[in-house]
Parts: sequence; structure tokens; C-alpha cells
Amino acid sequence: MKFLITGAAGFLGSALANHLVVSGHHVRGLDDLSSGDASLLHKQVHFTKGDINDRPKLWTLLQEVDCVYHLAARVFVPQSMLYPREYNDVNVGGTVSLMEAIRDVGVQRVVFVSSGAIYGNQTEEHSFSEIDRPQPSSPYAVSKLAAEYYVRTIGELWGIETLSLRVFNAYGEGQPIPPAHPPVISKFFKQACSSSSMIVNGDGSQTRDFVHIDDVVRAMSKAAFVDNIKHEIVNVGSGEATSMKELAEKIHAMTRSESEILFTPRNDTGATYMCADLTHAREILNWQPEISLDEGLKLVLENDERFEIQ
Repeated sequence: MKFLITGAAGFLGSALANHLVVSGHHVRGLDDLSSGDASLLHKQVHFTKGDINDRPKLWTLLQEVDCVYHLAARVFVPQSMLYPREYNDVNVGGTVSLMEAIRDVGVQRVVFVSSGAIYGNQTEEHSFSEIDRPQPSSPYAVSKLAAEYYVRTIGELWGIETLSLRVFNAYGEGQPIPPAHPPVISKFFKQACSSSSMIVNGDGSQTRDFVHIDDVVRAMSKAAFVDNIKHEIVNVGSGEATSMKELAEKIHAMTRSESEILFTPRNDTGATYMCADLTHAREILNWQPEISLDEGLKLVLENDERFEIQ
């Protein structure tokens, strides 16, 4: 098959592109490289630097494509608080531009990579299912939810098969560690391996659903080939809630670190509780995660050269 992946040079996009190429498929990648790294891509990925709102470029890249994976997005929640217009322009406007181009060219299927962040800070601790009412608590989450609606609505209007994957907290080897707001697993590993203090926001009771990149890639890959898609929305996570305190303690023990785990007044804007209900994923994609958190953390420590036990 022939694929176009937007956001192809990002953490998830590059892993998916490389998997598809190795599996024998033809892959085109588009990324503006605002946060991605084209060097992560397999040499057989046909990469183009460009903007998701560049319609002529989209028309060219979409020719003869069987399925589009749409991952291009601004993704930092705290940053979205400061620049909501930019997040709307890229995450929502870019999605509309892409869907219009897909309609014009006649591509049959779109897989949109959304986020578990759209569920927001629910009042009850339960596994979030796709029928739960979204309660986005950041411009980033709002933009992802709006993009879901555009993908589904334009798909319904023009007969395009669509599937939105609400990916929870993906992690794995090589995940970027930006100076501001790094992913928590990479941050904890970096702090633990350098014997710096491991900083936990609040009392550490807030939970996240961590899913390994290999499991996410399997889910994304299946989404292109499953039959009878009717504009589905599917959670992709581990199905388990892990507290920040528990995560810090796991990484502290695994690295045999001398770091001190410190708890500070909570200053983030994230949800208190996050856990995915995977019933729909099993039914629609015939998918469930295979890598436990303990196994995934071990893979990161063994295979990520940035993390070495001192």
C-alpha cells in the first residue's frame, strides 16, 4: 500500500513510517520540522519538508495514496495555554486543509491520531471509554477534539473512511526531551541517571496511562487494514493507571539511583486521573497492548543511550 504520514518526523510518526517501510509499503512523509527530526526516518521514507496548510503540496503528495495517517500537530499542553491561536491554526486548520485535499484527490481512508487528553479532568476515577463526554481542559485538548469532529464530519459528507485513535501517554526509546515540559518518563530517567533530584508535582497521586511506542505502532498499523470502518473513535493505551509517585519509585529502583524523590506544589494543568478503556480497541482493531510498564521501562533503560546508570 501507499501511505502519506503527516508529522512523519515526530516521535510517533517516525516510528510508524519506519515500521511501514520495513513491512514493504511505500511511505511518503510530511513534516515542518518545528519539533521533528528527519534523521530518525528510514532512508526509504520519501520525506518532504512542508506545512500542513500548504494545499498544493498536499495535492501532490496525496496522489495514488491509499491511506493517510494524520499526526501533524502542536503537542505541548502548557504551551497551548499561551498560544491557543497557533494551536488552533495548526491542529484544527491544518486538519481541515488536509481533509479538503483528501476529498479533492479521492483518498479512501484517513487515520487521525488524537489524544486521551480530550477526556480532561473527569470527576470519577474510572477507565475512560469512547462514549464518555469529553471535557478538554486545555487549548491543545480542545484542538484535538475539534479536529476529530472535522475528520469525522468531512469523512461522512464525502464518503471517506475515517478512524480516530485517542492515544494516551506514549513513551519509548528515543522520545525527545525538550528543555521545557519534557515527557515524564524521559524526565525521570534523565534525573535518576544523573543523580539529580526527581521532581514529582503535587503528592504524586495523579495517574496516567502509559503505553509503549511499539504497542502504539501496532495499533496505528492495524487501523489502515481493518475492514468495515464507519468513522470510529478508538482508545489506545495500556488500560492501567499508574501514579506519578509509583512511576518515580519504579524508575528510581530500576536505575539504582542515589537521587532523592522530591514532591513540590503541583503547577501543571493536567488531569488528576487518566486510564483508557480498551474494549473498543479489542473489538474494532483486534488489538491490545503487549508490553507492560515494567517491561517498557526496562526497554527504555536498555536501549536508550542517553540513560546510563552511573
